[in-house]
Amino acid sequence: MLRPSRPMILVASLLGVLTVRADSAAPTDEQARFFEAKVRPVLVDQCVKCHGPAKHKSNLRLDSRAAALAGGDSGPAVVPGKVEESLLVTAIRHEDDALKMPPAKKLAKEQIADLIRWVEMGAPWPGQEDEKEVVAPSTTRKGEFQITDKDRAHWAFQPVRFPATPEVKDSAWVKNPIDALILAKLEAKGLKPNPPASKPEFLRRASYDLTGLPPTPRELAVYLADASTGADEAMVDRLLASPRYGEKWGRHWLDLVRFAETNSYERDNPKPNAWRYRDYVIRSLNQDKPYDRFVREQLAGDELPEHDADALIATGYYRLGIWDDEPTDREQARFDALDDLVATTGQVFLGMTVDCARCHDHKLDPIPQKDYYRLLSFFRNINPYRNGGPTDEASIATDPASKLAFDQRTVERERQLKDIRDGIIEIETEFRESYKGPDASRVRQPDLDDLRYRFYRDTWERLPDFDSLKPETTGELPAQLFDLTPRSRDDAFGFVFEGALLVPKAGAYTFYLDSDDGSRLLVDSKTVIEYDGVHGQGTEQTATLKLAAGRAPIRLDYFQKGDGLGLSVAWSGPGFERRSLSAQADVKMPKIEVAGLIRTEGAKVLGEQRYERYRALRRRLVGLSRQEIAGDAALCVTEAGRDAPETFVLLRGNAHVPGDKVEPAFLTVLGTPSPSLPTPPPGATTTGRRRVLADWVASPDNPLTPRVMANRVWQHHFGRGIVRSSNNFGLQGDKPTHPELLDWLASELVAQGWRLKPLHRAIMTSNAYRMSSRANPEALAKDPANDLLARFDMRRLTAEEVRDSVLAVSGALNLKMEGPGVYPEIPAEVMAGQSIPGKGWGQSSPAEQARRSVYVHMKRSLLVPILESFDLAETDRSSPVRFSTTQPTQALAMLNGDFLNRQAAAFAGRLRREAGDDPRDEVRLALQLATCREPTDREIQRGVALIRAFDAAGPDAGRNAFCLVVLNLNEFLYVD
Repeated sequence: MLRPSRPMILVASLLGVLTVRADSAAPTDEQARFFEAKVRPVLVDQCVKCHGPAKHKSNLRLDSRAAALAGGDSGPAVVPGKVEESLLVTAIRHEDDALKMPPAKKLAKEQIADLIRWVEMGAPWPGQEDEKEVVAPSTTRKGEFQITDKDRAHWAFQPVRFPATPEVKDSAWVKNPIDALILAKLEAKGLKPNPPASKPEFLRRASYDLTGLPPTPRELAVYLADASTGADEAMVDRLLASPRYGEKWGRHWLDLVRFAETNSYERDNPKPNAWRYRDYVIRSLNQDKPYDRFVREQLAGDELPEHDADALIATGYYRLGIWDDEPTDREQARFDALDDLVATTGQVFLGMTVDCARCHDHKLDPIPQKDYYRLLSFFRNINPYRNGGPTDEASIATDPASKLAFDQRTVERERQLKDIRDGIIEIETEFRESYKGPDASRVRQPDLDDLRYRFYRDTWERLPDFDSLKPETTGELPAQLFDLTPRSRDDAFGFVFEGALLVPKAGAYTFYLDSDDGSRLLVDSKTVIEYDGVHGQGTEQTATLKLAAGRAPIRLDYFQKGDGLGLSVAWSGPGFERRSLSAQADVKMPKIEVAGLIRTEGAKVLGEQRYERYRALRRRLVGLSRQEIAGDAALCVTEAGRDAPETFVLLRGNAHVPGDKVEPAFLTVLGTPSPSLPTPPPGATTTGRRRVLADWVASPDNPLTPRVMANRVWQHHFGRGIVRSSNNFGLQGDKPTHPELLDWLASELVAQGWRLKPLHRAIMTSNAYRMSSRANPEALAKDPANDLLARFDMRRLTAEEVRDSVLAVSGALNLKMEGPGVYPEIPAEVMAGQSIPGKGWGQSSPAEQARRSVYVHMKRSLLVPILESFDLAETDRSSPVRFSTTQPTQALAMLNGDFLNRQAAAFAGRLRREAGDDPRDEVRLALQLATCREPTDREIQRGVALIRAFDAAGPDAGRNAFCLVVLNLNEFLYVD
C-alpha cells in the first residue's frame, strides 16, 4: 500500500468523481503490445484485487490510467516519464518498509523492469488516452455491461509472442523448442518423457496423422532401410507432399465448418455443387495455401482483388449451414441463418462463443450484446439461401479467357436451342395445315413453351417472395397453359409458372389477368400486371406491352388463401384476337395440343422421315435444355447490392423487437479500433464489408486467430489441443496446459508465412511427438490425464480412417480425387427407416463406391452406417472434436455388416494374388498390411489354424473368416 498523507487528495477522492486529463498521445502499436503483454497482466494479477472497482485501499485504484495518475491517499501513483517520482515504482521495489506492493511477496525482477519501462514510456494505456472519469463504485450504473482490465488480461486476449526457450536438465532430449517447453514442465514435476516409439509404430502414427491411411509394406521397408539421421524428416516430407494429406486434413476443416451437401430438416434436399467447396479445401491444403489467405477467401473471396475461381468457390462457406424451408416466422428464420454465420465464424476462426450474446450480454465472456450485432452487420447484406435459386450460385469464370469461353458457350447453346425450337414450330405448323381430321378446328398451336410450375403450401395475405421459399412439388405442364390442376388442396397454396412466350411478330400485345386471390404477370422480365391481395375474381386487369418477335420469358406468380378458386390469363396482338394462356378458360371447349396429336398422328400426316425428324428435335431440346455449361457455377455467397441494410440490436433476440442501431465493429475486449468501412463504387454487387472483417480476422495482430489454428494443428497430432476446448478460448474455456508452447506454435505459424506444413514438420520431428504411448507407473500416478505429455496418447481410428483403411487393406481403395459425391450402398433396412432417403444410393459404380470417405455424398439425415457408427462429426453445427464412443453397433457392423464381409472377401482375394498358395505367407502378408509390422511365428500359426478350421465350409471360407478377424483386431483399429 502507498503511505497515507496529502489530505487534499483524500478530499478529492471522497467527492466520488475526479476528472484527469491524459498528457500523452495515443500509444503506438509497439507500446500497446507491450502494455497488453507485460503490464496489464501484472496489474490485474497483483494489484487490482486491492486497488480495483470492488475494493480500493487507501482510495487508490489501478484499473485505469486516469486512476493511476490521480493516485490515492499518498498522491499520484504514476507520473508519466518520471520513474523516481512515481510511487508505484517505489512500492514495487520494496525500498520503503512502509510502502511495499504487493506487501506479501516482491514481484519478479522481470515484472519490476517491465513496469519501470512502462513508466519511462509515459505510461501508455490503450483505449484510455482521452480525458477520463474515475467513478466511485457507489455511482456506477447498475446493470451496465462493463469490460474490466481483468477481462482484458485473459490469456487469449494478450498479444502472441515468442516465448524464451526454458533451460532444462536433460538438454540432450531437446530437438527443438517444442521439446524444451514440454520437458521443462515434466522436470518441474519430477517426471521424464517416455522413450521413443519403434520405427514401425512411428511410421504408422505419422501416416495416419497426415494421410489418414495405413503405410504400405513397401513404404515400411524403405523407411526401415533408411539408417540416415534424416530418415524421419524425409518420411514426414514425403507424407506432407502426398495428395492424401489434403484429403485427411481437409476433413478436419469440413468438421469445423459443418460441411454437408444437403439442407437438413424433413426433406433434406441437396445443395447444388456443394462438393466444389470440399474440393477447394483439399486443394488449398495440398498447395499449402497460407492460412491467412485461406481465411480471407472463405470470408470474402469475391471481394478480394484479382480473385480466382477458388476464391469464389471458397465463399460456399456461407451456404453450408442448415436451411429451414418452411419457417413459421420468416423474419426470425432470416436472423437464425445469420446467427449460424456469426456462431460458426466466431468459433471456427476466433475460438469465441460470440453467439451466446444474441439475446443478452454474454453471461461468461466479456462480449456485450452489441458486439454480437456489430459482427452480424458484416453479414447483414448477404442474400439468404434459396435452395439453388439464382442468388445461391455464381459463375466461377474469373479470367478474361474463361469468361469469353463461357460467354461463347452460352451464346452457342442459345443459338442451338433457337434452331431446334424453330424447327419444331415449323413442323408443328406444317402438321396443323395438313391435318384433316374431324377435330382439326380444335388443334391449338401453343403460345407458351417450356412451361414449368412450382407448387407451394402456405397462407399469405400478399404475394410473397416465392424465390426464397421451398416448393412442395415442381413439374412440367405439357399442355403449355397456366394450370392450377397440379395443386393438392383448394386453399392456402401458391404457384409460380415459368416458361417462354412465343411472340409471332414484333408489335404491341395486350395481356389480360383475373385471379382469386393475388397474381403477378411478368413478360420479358418486366412486371406487366400485379393483382395483389385477397379478393375475388371478376375485375379483370389489362396492360399493353411492345415485344420483339421470338421467345420472351414469361412468369406468373399466384396465391390462393381461401373461399374461391380462379385464374384467367389471356393475350391478343397483331394478326389474332384474344387467346387464352390459362387452362380454366378452355374448360367448355378444350383445345387439342398439337404436340400431343403429333405423337399419335404424326407419321401418317407428315410421313415417317419428317415425323422422326420432329421426334429427334424434341429429344435434342430436352437434353440441351437440361445440360449445364461446364464449369460455369458454384455454390457461392452473393449480396443484395452495394448498400447494406441497417442493423439493430434485437431485444431478447426477437427479430420483431429492434433496439439500438449498431455499425460493423470488432470485439470490444480486444481493443481494436472501429473499422473504416469502404464506399463501394457504382455498379458494385457487394458492400465490401466482409473484406474488412476478413482482414481483421486474418491479421497477425489478432491474438485469437493464430492461437486457435495452431491449437487445432496440435490437437490433430496429439489427440487433444493445448486448449482442449478448441472452439472456446473464452473465460470458461479450458486453460492451456502449455501456454508458452501455444504461443510458440502460433508465433511460428505467422513467422512461416501462415503455412501449415512447416508447423506440421516442426511438431512431427520433435522428440515429444516421437514418444511411445506405453504407460509409465510414475507418470500415471502424478499425471493420470497425461496433461504434461509424458507419453503419447493412443487413439482409435476416426470413422473415415476405419472405412478407408478397410478398403486400403483389401486392395479395393480407389484414389481418384475431386468431383461430385459418390453414393455407396446403404442397407435396405436403413433406407426403410428414412422419410425421404433421396436418390442415388448404391447407384455409383463399384469403383466409385470404393473412393475415400471424404468423397461420399454427405446427406445430413442419412449417413453411411459404418461412418455413423464410428462417430462421424455432427453436421448441423461446428464440430471441433470427434467423440470416441464404444457401442454395440460398432462390433455388429465390423463383424456382421455387409460392407465388412464383402471387403473381407476382397482382402482374401488379394492375399491369394499377392502371397501365393502357402497359408503362412497369406497370414504374414495380412498381418503386415493391417498392423504395419512383422508378425510373430505364434501369430502366423494361429492364423493358419483359423483358416484350416473352416476347410469343411468351402475353399474360401477359411480365408474370408481370417481376413474378417484381422479387420477387427484392436491393433488395426487403434494407433499407438
